[in-house]
Amino acid sequence: MPELPDVELYRRALTARVSGQPIEAVRVGNPFVVRTYDPPIAAIAGRTVRGIRRLGKRLVFGLDGTLFIVVHLMIAGRLRWRDRGAAIPGKIGLLAFDFPEGTLLLTEAGSKRQAAVHLVEGEAALGAHDPGGLEIFDADLAAFAARLVVDNHTLKRALTDPHIFSGIGNAYSDEILHAARLSPMKLTASLTDEEKDRLFHATRDTLQMWVERLARESGEDFPEKVTAFRPEMAVHGKYGKPCPVCGEPVQRIVYAHNEANYCARCQTGGRLLSDRALSRLLGRDWPKTLEEMESRKRR
Repeated sequence: MPELPDVELYRRALTARVSGQPIEAVRVGNPFVVRTYDPPIAAIAGRTVRGIRRLGKRLVFGLDGTLFIVVHLMIAGRLRWRDRGAAIPGKIGLLAFDFPEGTLLLTEAGSKRQAAVHLVEGEAALGAHDPGGLEIFDADLAAFAARLVVDNHTLKRALTDPHIFSGIGNAYSDEILHAARLSPMKLTASLTDEEKDRLFHATRDTLQMWVERLARESGEDFPEKVTAFRPEMAVHGKYGKPCPVCGEPVQRIVYAHNEANYCARCQTGGRLLSDRALSRLLGRDWPKTLEEMESRKRR
């Protein structure tokens, strides 16, 4: 799923291309993608885009009057900028917005159709699409720390919960926790003041670093390679590969439909976090430390 740095990259690219431009036409390739009917999606034709903002992981197009287009890409939704009038791709194409200088396509890979477009009228209706998570770049340490301890969650869950923090997902939460040298399973209520401070700065610095890095890589081109797996990442998607800080192999735990990637040496004092499925299977044979794991490999 595109997360804060990726959505911000889209926002900047779209602002440069369509802000102040009229939507000449809207073409719907898959009716399922439009989740509202009043106002009808046809009502945006002829309206001018007055601004584009990010609402968590959503993109919001502010139009003439009080209309807003809310685009939620979910996991596999992507935006493509093409020549004006470009056809909607047959298998993956969902929607097209035609502008004077080009066409914005919304596509979604895979068989599931989760990406969504809502057309709403007024700020109050728009607010209903805001999960309410804290915007990290608008917050100070006190506000960040207060959000952390509203409920006692693991750090992994707290960072990825859109009701707690805005725009952070699975990939960047792994990177943030590695930078902060904190276990993904550490409970928020157990954090010291020093750990809260460390996590706050790691969150801001990691997200800002990736916003700037992606912007440099994309340059003036429209972003085409929006992905949760990037070779420069420290731990996300790097299971079994060496940690760039200490060289120990990156570990992971799998739960539900997600996973957490971490470095045991840097984040958990060398202790291996137990994967629920494997720990149930192996029982007492589950290694507790990196040293124990390496010892068993040598047997």
